[in-house]
Amino acid sequence: MSDRESNLSVWGFIKGFGKLMIGLLLLLQGLIGLFVMLMFVGIMVSVANGVAGNNDKVSVSIPNGGALLLNPNGVLVEQSEDIDPFEIFIEEAYGRNQPTQIEVHDLVRVVRKAKTDDRIKGIVLDLGALQVPGSSASKMHYLVDELRQFKESGKKIIAIGDYYSQDQYLLAANADEIHMNDYGNVIIYGYGRYSTFVKTFLEKLKITSHVFRVGTFKSAVEPFMRDDMSPEAKEANQAYLDVLWENYVTSVEQSRGLAAGSIRAYADNFTDITRAADGDFAEAAKQSGLIDNLTSRAEQNARLIELFGKSKDGEGFKHAGFRRYLNAIDQNNDDSDPNIAVVTAAGTIVDGEAPAGQAAGGDTIASLLKKARKDDNVKAVVLRVDSPGGSAFASDIIRDELLAIKAAGKPVVASMGSLAASGGYWISAPADEIWAAPTTITGSIGIFGYFNTFENTAAEIGVFVDGVGTTQLSPILATGIGPLPQSASEIIQASIEHGYDRFLTIVGEGRDLDKDYVDSIGQGRVWIGARAQELRLVDNIGDIDDAIASAAKLAQLEKYDVVEMVERKTPFELILGNMSMAGMKLLGIDERMNIRRNSAIQNAMSQAEKQLEFFNEFNDPNATYARCLNC
Repeated sequence: MSDRESNLSVWGFIKGFGKLMIGLLLLLQGLIGLFVMLMFVGIMVSVANGVAGNNDKVSVSIPNGGALLLNPNGVLVEQSEDIDPFEIFIEEAYGRNQPTQIEVHDLVRVVRKAKTDDRIKGIVLDLGALQVPGSSASKMHYLVDELRQFKESGKKIIAIGDYYSQDQYLLAANADEIHMNDYGNVIIYGYGRYSTFVKTFLEKLKITSHVFRVGTFKSAVEPFMRDDMSPEAKEANQAYLDVLWENYVTSVEQSRGLAAGSIRAYADNFTDITRAADGDFAEAAKQSGLIDNLTSRAEQNARLIELFGKSKDGEGFKHAGFRRYLNAIDQNNDDSDPNIAVVTAAGTIVDGEAPAGQAAGGDTIASLLKKARKDDNVKAVVLRVDSPGGSAFASDIIRDELLAIKAAGKPVVASMGSLAASGGYWISAPADEIWAAPTTITGSIGIFGYFNTFENTAAEIGVFVDGVGTTQLSPILATGIGPLPQSASEIIQASIEHGYDRFLTIVGEGRDLDKDYVDSIGQGRVWIGARAQELRLVDNIGDIDDAIASAAKLAQLEKYDVVEMVERKTPFELILGNMSMAGMKLLGIDERMNIRRNSAIQNAMSQAEKQLEFFNEFNDPNATYARCLNC
């Protein structure tokens, strides 16, 4: 045999052996994947079976006399993203608790259920990980109302924590006892609206800003047009901020039994109050009546054991965790009763489809409304809106389906959450009734468009655009590095003005108001709940429960079930979609990644990612937006 033949034989053996090993590895991978998948499905079935129950009982196993531990870890939202049940299982099994989105309605539901659960002796508020966006005031007050009703049942509420943010304290103020670490703080600073203005910065970079808008108060594009906030924007912002602050102050003072003006004095004179307490934030809060006891974590735990007894391990107090208690609440409806469908439009309104909890996709919301319209068992629809608006085109797609529901003879009631502005009002206007919370921010009836071109910046470094085209609009193909043609600018402005006129018409028709009157209260200005009612932009002040009751009355229903219309992934899809992330969390890889992200560069990159996500929300096919950016 020649050396060449010998080499070929050896090489052939190596290739054959390699293929065999790869085949075996692929087979092993497939078997492991099948085993893991079956294991996950088994866990899912177990979780599903554990959640099942009847309408009268909570199936979670807790000792008699225990507490409901409200320790939400995440951002308070109207509607959350889908949660992988296996991920929750892993986190509970290994003591991990990753931040997520917390639906305010979930918190309300568990408090409402615990109020009538004989095994629940009280509630423990541990709010240190709860994050509340600045525009979520109505969500907080909705939860406050439920906590007050819980107290009226005779059960105790105990708040514990290392410190309390302003929003966390709004909830904690309703406790019978408020405990805080003796090195903690309660800093109340009120509400504000501040923006960064970049007009001069853009001019220095020779960036050309193209702004198209209608509405004196449409301040969304002011940061690119000015170096300060306009008097009109200050007037509008101050008006609704004053109402938010008044509601906060009133709620806290009533909950704590403080004299009128106590909270304003605490915020306005915090420097003097702290100095009088020798710089001790915790003592300053206690002396001001905000805190009952300054105690360590160990002392707080001992007090909870005294009230609710020891847990099985003897280390903590008897309790049922928020998530486990929530998962145990039976949500099955009696199919014999007609339904009131609740469709939620939460987040920025974007064209096309979007997952729940991320944005309000025009096609997605319209599809859910269509499903409710075609369901003979659905007798009325409540549109829950918690949105700053967005795409005018997507808003109109949603509106068309609402009109179709009304044409089918089914009442439509709009329930406004914390925010129903601009496009959020666009989709609310056709409703038979509009309900808003006292702190709902709404209105912002206006249209804008904005983008930059860089012809002057490029010219500074010797970059130019030139060419030929077949029409007067052909130069628009060079816009960006090239300038925006004057003809294109005029077309865009005309489109914006047409969009505003359409907006006025929609509101006028939906609310039975004169178009000129709508223009007088429009102009892009935002309004707060009660003032919006005075201006006839909304009909009634109340929460979503009031809106549902009103929808039932309009549909002449005495008995009914409430069904949430939402496109959710199946548990199987969630497991497969999040399998790798669950594994990373189990191994702690994601935590190491988060640690690395704490560097200044990584934080900057994170902010850049958020900005990219922000711009991705601007996908209207006509580049026309009914959106409140400063809400």
